[in-house]
Amino acid sequence: MRILFIAPYPAGESPSQRYRMEHYIPVLRDKNISFHYTTFIGKATWRVLFQQGHSLKKIWGFGLGFLKRFLQLLTLFRYDYIYIHREATPIGPPFFEWIAAKVFRKKIIYDFDDAIWIPFSSVNNKFGSRLKNFGKVAKICRWSYKISVGNEYLGDFARRYNSNVVVVPTVVNTSDVHNKLQDQKTSTPSIGWTGTFSTLKYLDIVLPVLQELQKRYPFTFIVIADKDPKLPLKHYRFIKWNRENEAADLLQFHIGLMPLYDDEISKGKCGFKAIQYMSLGIPAVVSPVGVNALIVEDSVSGFICDASIEWKNKLEFLLKDSEARTNFGIASRKKIQHSYSVISTTQLFLTLFS
Repeated sequence: MRILFIAPYPAGESPSQRYRMEHYIPVLRDKNISFHYTTFIGKATWRVLFQQGHSLKKIWGFGLGFLKRFLQLLTLFRYDYIYIHREATPIGPPFFEWIAAKVFRKKIIYDFDDAIWIPFSSVNNKFGSRLKNFGKVAKICRWSYKISVGNEYLGDFARRYNSNVVVVPTVVNTSDVHNKLQDQKTSTPSIGWTGTFSTLKYLDIVLPVLQELQKRYPFTFIVIADKDPKLPLKHYRFIKWNRENEAADLLQFHIGLMPLYDDEISKGKCGFKAIQYMSLGIPAVVSPVGVNALIVEDSVSGFICDASIEWKNKLEFLLKDSEARTNFGIASRKKIQHSYSVISTTQLFLTLFS
């Protein structure tokens, strides 16, 4: 078996790629499965991609990416499967996917973990957002041999165009990376949230609750992200996201938050924040949107909250009760090991190539 992996961003950089496909690569090596991993942009372009400006660097990087994709078409005869994460080219029509499927008759495994067919505009890259072709997702679904999605909401969309859909959750490596259990025996627990600049807006849901709770409890609220939102809180700390310290930084949380708005974009999310928290024995408090209610067992491994009063009461309960946090953390860890770990999903991932 020979597999060509196609991804937008450099290896080891994008969380989406790392937690959808890259951590299965050692399994492929162990099974002597031949593969080649190729990305659209290089690290130089990645470093400026989500920053304002740098237009010439972005144009040059994308030009090289398109050249690379055209040249790769000449090598498709070597492979049995073409695994495409999100898209072969971030902008423009799906020419690569069409040629691979219709001309070379290759078996495409199409993978996505967000509602990428819904138009959106990036604050820092509005020009690039206008060049995206959101309609191509449905076309690639039609041309694919199998579709791998992160949850049933995405699966429902994919099944409109292709019946061969496999739900492969986004998972963590509980053996080598997310492999510690938070010690909840502290009288001053921290509450935390992790994400990117594009998801900072969700903190508006819980900010008033956090402000109210800090009048009564001396907890610190920690944000791990690529941009500091500088929240107006009494006790607040920002940690710039770093891939090397990802799990260690998360272990500074005793309670993890995943608030979401109830919209179509949010329904497509795969609950990865909650999965990360829970893998480390950190109770997750989440909105009842999308797969959150499947990942978090309410009052067992965390809480599912909708109204502000629910957020306030449940967070207050966890802040006050270290034993409850410990029990929730143990249940959380077991849930992730059983259903959302590399070990538990390896065979499911391998069925894509059959």
